[in-house]
Amino acid sequence: MRALHELGQLIFPTRCFGCNEIGLSICSLCRSEWHPHYYLTHVASLKVHSAILYSPTASKILVAAKENGIRGADNLIIKAIIHVLEKADFADFNIALVPIPSSVMAKRRRGRAFIVDIVDQIAQQTSLPIINALELVRPVRDQSGLHILERSKNMSRAMRLRPGVIPRADLLLIDDVVTTGATLHEAARALRAAGAHVIGSVTACVAQPLR
Repeated sequence: MRALHELGQLIFPTRCFGCNEIGLSICSLCRSEWHPHYYLTHVASLKVHSAILYSPTASKILVAAKENGIRGADNLIIKAIIHVLEKADFADFNIALVPIPSSVMAKRRRGRAFIVDIVDQIAQQTSLPIINALELVRPVRDQSGLHILERSKNMSRAMRLRPGVIPRADLLLIDDVVTTGATLHEAARALRAAGAHVIGSVTACVAQPLR
């Protein structure tokens, strides 16, 4: 078995999914840039709790998870979000986790609903309940290539509470990154419009300042 592993490393060597250098799945330099802390920002009245400052390395790790399905990158995101859940003070709340929904196109491309998958694993590790409460009501563009006004227009009135879902908890929106806050703002609007109680959001990464 060891010989097969060594042969596999010669043919398909392990590369850091932060910088693509051959070696470890995440090298020491990229690990130093992906070191969970605790950051509190605001999107309008919504508190956003995050672990990692968004950077080129963080962007590559998110892409490795979202677009390439690399489980090691998934695990970094999961651990970062769990770190924030432990650091933030939610002791007085009846928390439930609400994943940000993926578009139909994104789910087809990735073969999964990325954030739902991530939140499922977080729920298993923390015993916090997950409520898949949101859905998109119309097609939306990929946000990555849009500036702040385009992102806001792209997400405006794009979400609603899923039919038949009645969330009776203090809801935390979960996403991988917040850059302008347009997606989180729309998610909170959709839930609050349906009478749900949203107390904030937790993301793995945060752009500072929000742009």
